[in-house]
Amino acid sequence: MKSTLTKVTALLFGVAILLTGQGLQGTLVPTRAALEDFSTVTIGVIGASYFLGFTIGCLRGGELLQAVGHVRVFAAMTAAASATPLVLGLWTDPWLWGALRFLTGFCFAVLYMVIESWLNGCTSNETRGGVFSIYIFIKLTVMVLGQLMMLMYDPRELELFVIASVLVSSALIPVVLLRSEAPEKPQVVHLDLRRLFKISPSGATSCFAAGLTNGSFWTISAIFASQVTGDTDSAAWYMTSGVIGGAICQWPLGILSDRLDRRRVLAITALSAGVVGIVLALGGARMPEFSLMLLGALWGGMAFPLYSVAVALTNDHARHDEYVQVSGGLLLLYGIGAVAGPLLAALMMGVLGSGGLYVFSSAVHLSLFAYIGMRALKPLPIPTEQQSDFGDALTSTQTALLSIKHDDKTEDLPSPT
Repeated sequence: MKSTLTKVTALLFGVAILLTGQGLQGTLVPTRAALEDFSTVTIGVIGASYFLGFTIGCLRGGELLQAVGHVRVFAAMTAAASATPLVLGLWTDPWLWGALRFLTGFCFAVLYMVIESWLNGCTSNETRGGVFSIYIFIKLTVMVLGQLMMLMYDPRELELFVIASVLVSSALIPVVLLRSEAPEKPQVVHLDLRRLFKISPSGATSCFAAGLTNGSFWTISAIFASQVTGDTDSAAWYMTSGVIGGAICQWPLGILSDRLDRRRVLAITALSAGVVGIVLALGGARMPEFSLMLLGALWGGMAFPLYSVAVALTNDHARHDEYVQVSGGLLLLYGIGAVAGPLLAALMMGVLGSGGLYVFSSAVHLSLFAYIGMRALKPLPIPTEQQSDFGDALTSTQTALLSIKHDDKTEDLPSPT
């Protein structure tokens, strides 16, 4: 483990800088848009543009990696991603913002692919889970730090956009100076979403649902918090509380899913997120700010781990040679949901007010609970002692589309979940 961490320390340092800038943008963009009197639907479209670009990046990033390799792709995407916040701060046209957020989403999808394929190339089966757990911890921690940087300056001014740009561009420095060699150029994976739903209907559906609700959170929750508290600083704290809740609950729920039928864990988690969402929708505008932050953390603690548990469930039923295809397909499903989620949530807020965000998320979570709950009543197809380890499954989240071509041969599969 020590020798492996030595190889990737500079890369992880670059990741920390990069995602700090990303975390700042995630809160800054919707907050500034609201201050510019963009409609809720317009803000939802801008948020969906990011995830649309992210989805396209998932589909096309492998071709870029195959063509020029990891370092050059990282440099190009970092340069493009660092330019967009500067333009956002200079001009506040909603059409321009939508186009720039599309570009940002594309860049970060490809950057995630570079980072995670690089980590996979530097780790073995014995060290991959530990290295990726460190990566996930860094990712969540620095995104919270980036969100809190919102408190440094007035979001109406240019300073925060400049800081976001500097952080993203600075991430390139440790990566290009990395002594260890980058992984070999990958080949493109051909994704097959139909097979993904055959492997695990519950896992695939949960990933799509997580995209719907998590994408809405990242795009719209800052507006929700600003509307119910009347304070833009509260938006940063509210989003931070949600991410912290997700970080705290990630591993306990993962360990629980290693010991129980993962479908039941998914069902209980979805039900809990749905109930908390109903409370936020009905009482968020009337409760004290501390209670609002606490419920936001609880919602994040239930909603964010859904994707990781779903990945573990799907990997339980996938062939070994489908590992990367499954990872890319789940990320794509998440991205598709994250494109639609902000649009639908924004429409709900336009009709129902600020609480519409959590009316939407609760509808998704409770529908997922009903679907998985019915499937979980069936006998467990794989004994818990034979399930793949949750820590190993985390290594496949947002994994790059690497070099495994689709095998059209059929074989008997376990009962789909």
